[in-house]
Amino acid sequence: MNFFGFGSGAEVEILLDGADKRKTVEHRVSDTRLQELHVYYDGESVSGAVNVGLKPGGRLEHKGIKIELIGQIDILYNRSYQDEFTSLTKQLTPAGILTQSKMFSFDFPNVEKSFESYFGCNVRLRYYLRVTVVRRLTDLVKELEFVVHTLSSYPENSSSLKMEVGIEDCLHIEFEYNKQRYHLKDAIIGKIYFLLVRVKIKHMELQILKRETTGLAQSAFHDEDTIAKFEIMDGAPVKGESIPIRLFLSAYDLTPTMRDINKKFSVRYYLNLVLIDEEERRYFKQQEIVLWRKGDFQMNSKARSFEEATKRFEKVSA
Repeated sequence: MNFFGFGSGAEVEILLDGADKRKTVEHRVSDTRLQELHVYYDGESVSGAVNVGLKPGGRLEHKGIKIELIGQIDILYNRSYQDEFTSLTKQLTPAGILTQSKMFSFDFPNVEKSFESYFGCNVRLRYYLRVTVVRRLTDLVKELEFVVHTLSSYPENSSSLKMEVGIEDCLHIEFEYNKQRYHLKDAIIGKIYFLLVRVKIKHMELQILKRETTGLAQSAFHDEDTIAKFEIMDGAPVKGESIPIRLFLSAYDLTPTMRDINKKFSVRYYLNLVLIDEEERRYFKQQEIVLWRKGDFQMNSKARSFEEATKRFEKVSA
């Protein structure tokens, strides 16, 4: 139940059609708080009802009641900045007087929702419904946030990719992994090949980095966060050795890759291979990967494709 009490004695409740059957997720709504929110997809209608509740004998004089569906980008280090990229309005009732509780239905059909909901270090993209009861002095306002997930699809049989870390005549390591595009429940599967080792390596790990960019060109602000660390080895490798890698993405808090969202921000992900030698020198190599969200309804339809795409990485080296 979504109630908000007003000094006038009125209570406004926003009810979503089919809410009991619609998927919900825990979504960050502030730096310290997660909230269970309903999930919508691009092109879905958003409909329901607004209940304006009055206590017995109550009276509410207003200059009209409206509901808005808003998609908005907030720059968190500039609280005065808000970019509304979607704004739809429905007038629920003209000016009048309510002497008893009343329910108003609403429907925003086939709403374009092109961007994924996001809460990052410096930017937030959110969708919400806002009911406004216009009054002579102070408007009564009630908001209800919901989450939008954007779905994508890529071929499962994409070719493998390689990245190398090397120092001439001292170190040559090759990391081969099964593909460059991964859905959020996927696994990164690959192998590390030690082709030349004349440096005493004591530790190696694979990291997933998230790089959030806000703004454009010279005014851009960058924030980088290490989402995951996966220890590949602890000890000295030898020439010819190979080490298998299997990193499950579902264990981490990831979003789809976002590029130039409404010309305001981007979110990109990178694999970062890090090596540390006995003298604490660090060697690293980064490779961007693309993350995407796979629809739940697709999960069972291609059960064999994942195994086929990664088959060559499963073989035990001779």
